[in-house]
Amino acid sequence: MKLVILGGGFAGLRLARKLSNQKGIDVTLVDKFNYHQFQPLFYQVATAGLDASNISFPLRKVFQKADNVHVRLAEVQQIVPDKNIVITNNGEIDYDVLVLATGASTNFFGNENIAKNAFPMKSTVDALQIRHRLLQNLEDALYVKTPEELERLLTIVVVGGGPTGVEVSGAIADMRNFVLPKDYPELDFRKMKIYLIESSPKTLGVMSEKSSKQSQEYLTELGVIVKTGTQVSDYDGKKVTLKTGATIPTATVIWGAGVKANVPAGTDKATVVKGGRLQVDRYNKVFGYENIYAVGDISSMETPLYPNGHPQLASVAIQQAKNLAKNFICFAKKGSFEKEFEYVDKGSMATIGRNLAVVDLATPKVHFKGLFAWMVWMFLHLMLILGVKNRFFVFINWLYNYLTFDQSLRLIFNEFERPKDPEEAPVGVHEVAKV
Repeated sequence: MKLVILGGGFAGLRLARKLSNQKGIDVTLVDKFNYHQFQPLFYQVATAGLDASNISFPLRKVFQKADNVHVRLAEVQQIVPDKNIVITNNGEIDYDVLVLATGASTNFFGNENIAKNAFPMKSTVDALQIRHRLLQNLEDALYVKTPEELERLLTIVVVGGGPTGVEVSGAIADMRNFVLPKDYPELDFRKMKIYLIESSPKTLGVMSEKSSKQSQEYLTELGVIVKTGTQVSDYDGKKVTLKTGATIPTATVIWGAGVKANVPAGTDKATVVKGGRLQVDRYNKVFGYENIYAVGDISSMETPLYPNGHPQLASVAIQQAKNLAKNFICFAKKGSFEKEFEYVDKGSMATIGRNLAVVDLATPKVHFKGLFAWMVWMFLHLMLILGVKNRFFVFINWLYNYLTFDQSLRLIFNEFERPKDPEEAPVGVHEVAKV
């Protein structure tokens, strides 16, 4: 079986790992990055708590001892189901079986201004851009002449009250409360405003009522201005406009209000359902195809327990990948699949700030909060990170931050054009790719 997996996220990587060194299955893993990104900690990269390398792991290193797994660095341009090929910017890749694990990207709901001016947080590059903007705004604030411009630079608006929005708002509030006043004694951080805007009536709407209520209480304690039941209609780079007509002057908008599936070109549009996801059966096979499967955020599977599809969570992606791997192994040995997918919800959690978190366990149905929940959150995320070295550095960073109320990664990398002649490069200057 010549199996091609598109995407090295939680689903694609777990599937490839489960199939490594399996006889009769040849795996090609295709991704536009040569590393796996640990998405739950993007917000800590954005707020200078962790370095990007701490949450990234080279894909080739994962499969150094796997004879049947091949990694290809390429961007998918189109799939051609009739010919069983994938067209990439580096040529064509043929397959017997294709697995789509391309995940989801930020959904700006068709608003071009917001897409142009707001910051998404779906990759390490996005997180680094946010870090750069947050720190550069503070440097610029030292030179402004008017109170209006100072207010704009010191105001941050986070859109979306899900885990991403709640966690990044809390992390920025911790920076404002503990770290930034030491770096910028000239600035009055009592004037720094952090808004969290959510269109639904509550934050963390996917979690329990207790978690939703407590998360909002924690954010308010940290000094975050929470606006629920509020929609953003526009952002021109200088001010956010709400549906009510009210405006918020700001130089930074972080957008975490929605996602849309990354469906490759060439896929039959008849298989696309709500949220732009591909409809799959209980074996993750895409409707209308015999040899194309979809796992993770890109897939929509209707089951008795989840008639509207599963939530787009890492835990769902990982479990789907495990189940599909077992079926592929069974097919290679017996010629048939043996197990339909059934999601086992183990619970959900979110961290809001220092010593503040909420955890909902599914079985037994238990809710807890505060310091213990925060420690549980840290432990589980630490265990999910790939690589002993990465876990070690993340733990050391967390320990240092906790003991010193400080971070050591507040670096601004200026952008330089790559010189035509390498000898023209300024001595001692590290070039960074323009994004």
